[in-house]
Amino acid sequence: MTTPSSHLPRIGVVLRAGERVSPLELFFDLVFVLAITQCTALMAADPTWQGLGRGLLVLALLWWAWVSYSWLTSVVDPDEGAVRLVLFAAMAALLVVALAVPSAFRDSDAGSSDLALTLAIAYAGVRAAQIALFVLASRDDPGLRHSVWGLAISTAVGAAILIVGALFDGGARTAVWAAALVFDMAGPLFIDTSGWRLVPGHFAERHGLIVIVALGESIVAIGVGAEAGVDGGVIAAAVLGISVACALWWVYFDVAAVAATQRLATTEDVQERNELARDAFSYLHLPMVAAIVLVALGMKSTLAHVGDPLAWETATALVAGSALYLLAHVAFKLRTLGTFSGQRLVAAVALLAFVPLAHEVDALASVAVVATVLWALVAYETFRYGDARREVRHAEHQH
Repeated sequence: MTTPSSHLPRIGVVLRAGERVSPLELFFDLVFVLAITQCTALMAADPTWQGLGRGLLVLALLWWAWVSYSWLTSVVDPDEGAVRLVLFAAMAALLVVALAVPSAFRDSDAGSSDLALTLAIAYAGVRAAQIALFVLASRDDPGLRHSVWGLAISTAVGAAILIVGALFDGGARTAVWAAALVFDMAGPLFIDTSGWRLVPGHFAERHGLIVIVALGESIVAIGVGAEAGVDGGVIAAAVLGISVACALWWVYFDVAAVAATQRLATTEDVQERNELARDAFSYLHLPMVAAIVLVALGMKSTLAHVGDPLAWETATALVAGSALYLLAHVAFKLRTLGTFSGQRLVAAVALLAFVPLAHEVDALASVAVVATVLWALVAYETFRYGDARREVRHAEHQH
């Protein structure tokens, strides 16, 4: 994106021109890796419906913090001196949030109240750093400044609700934090989107890389689940687990991500492009990442108890999580390309139909069913849409 020098913000904050993700952004994302791992640990420590819900709630909060920086780094150059230091500070605050996650919902008499408050305050710090950089970047851009002030208001209110919720216990804390999340995530729906500045290729690449980060967590979960020892069953489960991760990667990166990036880059109307980025990437990538985390939880439980049936909750996490991933892709393709992926919907329904049986059969069999459905989908799409697939991928290589 090029901008006349007279419109560049001051104090070392510049509108970036490159479309590639910088090393500092990748460094920043490493902290998010820990945060995702901590969410999985939170759910693994309490593998109940309530525990899964709380883990997904915290994951969504962390996701929204990460999303805010994916928009920010389209506007500012993360390697500019002052910006780099602020991002380092945000990384430290995000690390504190991640460390507090496993204890965020324990009863106050177990000493978690302070950790919950620590999480909320550190989270507010992460978001405040983003707003501060946005304010600096918009000094000479009235349109961006208008949008930033709207975001600042919704962010401040959401962070305040989160801090208040930390003062409650149990279900009350969960409810208040859920309200904070809804308020914060709903903010962009009511903000004038024409003021945002976006580098399409960079923005799409950031989201693709975070999907890889989440897939990496599913692989880590395989290793953690196998800590008790390695035998024939564990090896079989590990091979099936990595095949599931590879299928999830293929579903996203083979064509869908490429075509969506091209659609974003070729949309000329600023407001239309920004709304497309908001809906398809900021919103619809959350269920994708959440689904991968749920699959990781199921894989972790599978490797720990290969020959036993999974509990209802973890069986649902594994199988329905895979279905959620496909359903998110149905919505993603519909929003970005205007095409309805009937085959992905059918595969998702097939997985959901298997959920009642998943806690009756051995965990290894459940993973095998998930792998079979996903790879059958991949094979069908590869051969059924071969010409269109080659055309999209060829256009990407040419670009």
